Formats: sequence, C-alpha cells, structure tokens
Amino acid sequence: PEERPMARLGSALAALALALGPPTARAGSHAFLPGVAPSAFMPEDKVALQANKVNSVRTQLPYEYNDLPFCKVKHSRAQTDNIGEVLAGDKMREAPYDIRVLQNTDCKFLCQIHMDKKTMAQLRHLIDEEYRVHWLLDNLPVAVFNDGYVTRGYPVGFVAPASLSTIAGKHFLYNHVKIIVRYNAKPERFEGVRIVGFEVVPYSVRHDYEGSIVDENTKFTTCPVEYDPNSISFQSVEEAYNVIFTYDVRWEQSETGWSQRWDVYLQGSPDDEIHYFSIINSLMIVLFLTGVVAMIMLRTLRKDISTYNEMQTLEEAQEESGWKLVHGDVFRPPTFSPMLLSVLAGSGVQVLAMTFSTMVFALFGLLSPANRGSLLTALLMLFVMFGFLAGYYSARLYKLFHGKKWKQNTLLTAMALPGVIFSIFFAVDALLHHAGSSTAVPYTTVLMLLVLWLGVSMPLVLVGSYFGFKKTTIEVPVRTNQIARHIPDQVWYTHAAFAIALGGVLPFGAVCIELFFIMSAMWLQQLYFIFGFLFSVLIILCITCAEISIVMIYFQLCNEDYRWWWRSFLCSGSSALYLFGYAIWYYCSKLEIDGAVSTFVYFAYMLIVSLLFFVLTGSIGFWSCLWFVRQIFQSIKVD
Repeated sequence: PEERPMARLGSALAALALALGPPTARAGSHAFLPGVAPSAFMPEDKVALQANKVNSVRTQLPYEYNDLPFCKVKHSRAQTDNIGEVLAGDKMREAPYDIRVLQNTDCKFLCQIHMDKKTMAQLRHLIDEEYRVHWLLDNLPVAVFNDGYVTRGYPVGFVAPASLSTIAGKHFLYNHVKIIVRYNAKPERFEGVRIVGFEVVPYSVRHDYEGSIVDENTKFTTCPVEYDPNSISFQSVEEAYNVIFTYDVRWEQSETGWSQRWDVYLQGSPDDEIHYFSIINSLMIVLFLTGVVAMIMLRTLRKDISTYNEMQTLEEAQEESGWKLVHGDVFRPPTFSPMLLSVLAGSGVQVLAMTFSTMVFALFGLLSPANRGSLLTALLMLFVMFGFLAGYYSARLYKLFHGKKWKQNTLLTAMALPGVIFSIFFAVDALLHHAGSSTAVPYTTVLMLLVLWLGVSMPLVLVGSYFGFKKTTIEVPVRTNQIARHIPDQVWYTHAAFAIALGGVLPFGAVCIELFFIMSAMWLQQLYFIFGFLFSVLIILCITCAEISIVMIYFQLCNEDYRWWWRSFLCSGSSALYLFGYAIWYYCSKLEIDGAVSTFVYFAYMLIVSLLFFVLTGSIGFWSCLWFVRQIFQSIKVD
C-alpha cells in the first residue's frame, strides 16, 4: 500500500515470511518499544487512571471526557506528549478513580450528578450514536470482552432490547464499572508488579442507599452489582434524575508478560492469511508486469535498436517506423505547464521519502500503537524535513524544461501541496470547533503548524531548489528539433484518456486488499500493527507504478506520439481516482456515519489521502519513465 521471475518466486516468499516473522512475535515486539522500560508498582501505590476522548465510529466526532456529564477531577489539565496526540484529539486527563495496587474495592462511591432534561437528552444522543469511553491505565487502553474478542473503550450506555418487554427501547446509562486489573509478579526478575491487562465490565444500576446523604461512607443496598434484570433497576436517562456513579476494583494475577500485554487487543484483527493473500495477489500483478517489461527490454527493444543501428541506405532509413522517429521531439518540454509538472514530480519525491522513512521507523517498533500519536508526529516531521528533496528535484526538472521563472517554481513547490493540504485541514478544523469535537485542533497548534511550514519546510525547499539549479542540467542523449514533428492520428486505445484510466488499475489493485485494513484502522478505531506486510506492499506498489508507466509510454512512443511527460505522471497517478472511488464505496457499505459534519470530515481527509497518493504514485511513474526514455535513446545511433 515485487518482483522477480517465476523461478525465484519460492525463495522470495520464503524470505518474505522470515522478514515478517510469526504473528505472535510481531505483536510482542511492537508492544515492547525500544528505549521504553516497563513500569513496576509496589503494593498500595496509586495507579493513575487517565481519561481520553469519548468517540463513536458512527459520527467521527469525538468529545473530551471532561466535556460530558461524568465524574471528573476539578481543575485537571489535559496532557499531550506530542503533536500527533493533539492532531488525533488524544488529550489525557486524570480521572477521579482511586486505584491502589493489589487492593480490591467494592461498590465505592465516586460522585453524584444532578442531570436535567438537557443533559439526559445529550446522554441519549451519545447512546444512540454508540459512543464509547476510552481510559488508559499504565498506557494500556481499557478493554471490553465481547464473544472472544476485545473492543477498546466501554459504551456510554445501552438501549433495552425487545427481550426486556417492559423497558424495550428505553435508554440506560452505565453508571457503575467493575475495573479488572491484571498484573504479573516475578520476584526473581523484578520488584513489585507490572500491569499487563486492563478490563472494564460496565453496569447500569439505579442505586438505593441507607440514610439521606450520599458520600463515601454511604452503604448502597443495590451492591454488589450484577447483571440481573429481574433483581435490579437500570439507571434510566429518559427524565431528570440524580445519578450516582460507583465502581469496583479487582486485581487478578496473570502469566502474561509485559511485552505481550498488547496481544489481547489484536485478537479481533483479521487473520494473517488475508495479509499473505494480499501479498500474493500483488506479487502476481508485479510478476505479470515484470514479464511484459522484460519482453519489451530484452526482445522488442533489442531488436529495434539493432535494426535502427544497422540501417545502411537512405531507403531503409525512410522506411523505419516506431519510437526512433520521435528522437528529435521526445525531450521537447511539455506544452502544458512544465512548471506544475516539475512541482508535482518534486513533491512526489518528498512524499515517497516520507513514506519509506516512516515504514522503516515502524519496522523497528518506534510507531507501535502503544506509542500514541507517534505515527502522525513522524509523518508530519518527516514531510517537513524532506522539503529539501522537493525543492531539489523540482528545480532539476524545471531546468531540464529550460524554465526561466525559477523563483516562481521554487515558491510553488514550497506552497502548492502543503497549501492545499493545510487549507482542507483548516476547513475541517473550523467545522470541528463549531461542532465542539475534541479532535478540533487548538488554534495555537494550528499556528505551530504554520511555523513548521513557513519557518522550516519552506527554507528547506529554498535550499534544495538552490542546489538543484546549481547542478548541471540532466543530460539527454538526443537533440531536440526546432520544428515539432507532426503526430499521426491515433487509434482509440492509444488516446491519453484511455491510457491514463487503464494505467491506474494495476497500482490500485496491488494495494486494494491491504487498503481495507488501513481504512478500518482510520475510521473503525481498529489497530493496525502489521507494518512488515505494509512495507512489502509499498515496495510492490512502487514496482507496479514504475512498470505500468514504462509499458504505457513505450506503446505511446511506438505510435510516434512524443507527448509523454504528463502522461507518464498521470498513468500511475490515476490510481488515486480509484482510491477515492474506493473511499466512496467504503463509506456507503462499511460505515454508518450520521450527519453532514461527519460526512464532510470523512471525505475531506480521504481527499487529502488521495491527493498524497496521486503525487506519490505519479512521481514514481514519471521518474521511472524519464530513466527509461533516456536509456533507450542512448542506445541508438542518430545522425
């Protein structure tokens, strides 16, 4: 989101399997972050429970925990470790639960909140939209077990099913939680205990109590709390009421090691066989394209070059046909906006370097799900730092096109792609602020992003552009004629629109299976941790883009059409259109998003993803074709 002839397929797959390793080893290694030591707690130590956002896969509009009618610590400050957490809306706040190591607690009073009709209506909305509360304990997300798999976060409440006929369709709040903390104790290896599991079992109960005042010493007659509709009354949110929040704490010993404590969250992930199928599917595409390219290189091109170079007579030269005829025009600069093509090709190198570097960090376990916000932080910082490459390659290409407006080219490289992305992001952020979502980025952070863009990325683009223009012009093996050659009429299947539409199919097909899991991680709150597979798919994508572009441009040149510059970029870049079409299908078939704001957020972010994918795949195809065209015209004798 590879490569070789059939004789090497078996060895390639074996090497791939060794690189990816067994599933359990992968999960464990990614959970144990390099340079991060496990935390050990002594008996009676207080373990801080942190409240994160409250979100839903139906709305994509998270809220801060403290903005909702839950028990909270007064004057608590939101904590974020990196800019990625801020962009993702992860703002940690201390929750008022008192959890002491190895101390069990039964039905402890937390707080009492008077909820008026407006507040109850808000809770009913949260329940209808399936919002879930996310907590963290020792950096472990809260888990709820459902039929053998784990869901992160517990629901705000529930709607009574039809089986409870007397209360069917009514809304009830989970106001009591049983907190289960699993720990590992090995005195011979370390002191204290290590937390290896964090589970919550939510309950709804309308508490009864002795006396007239509710405080920490109140005895609740509705405790201990168990789920039995015949013996307890659920806490309704249909009308105004004083709601009492309580909790239990249970400590359970476990043999799970600290480095494997994230494995339970991955049990609900699809089987690895699906990812292997994705790799095999992509490999088949690459092998097919490699065979086609090899045939062109080894047979057709060699024959063409030999024929062209052995022509002796004028009559033979006049009868020649094919790609050699356009040698005087093949390096003629594009008629439509050579500056824009330079900017896109340079920005594509920047995105490619960012993507590969991020994958390398992920393979070393530095972008584990346990390290919140690390992926967004890495993508942002690497994109900014690789602005140097965008300026350098854009300048070199613009110089090849004999461009004179080098200042305008440099500024456009620094402003175009980041400017479009920032504009879309700012529009989404303004809408999220209006909706009161916790993922709305503070304007101070927006200002910091502007500083990164204008104060770091832009100067790096300027430096790269300076060195690019100072570098000698990219050499081309043939001269360009002063008068452009007439292009013969083309048959329908050689027209640009058909070639561009066809060129994007195979690159998209190489990543479409893995794309499903990435989309699920983005929009269904699932974890994506198989970075070994993703890195393999990325390599396959690059090979596919290069090969399909080379094949399409070769056929175009054989038809004596030398206008290949833009087409080489758009052939593989058109896969972004298929990606956005896939996003539309995913929205209609897999998501249950409600509301115009949520829909706008989804399509705005998928537009950014598609734009980056367009620049990435297009630039791979373009630079591959530039290398290919230079190589084939170097091999012929031109008078």
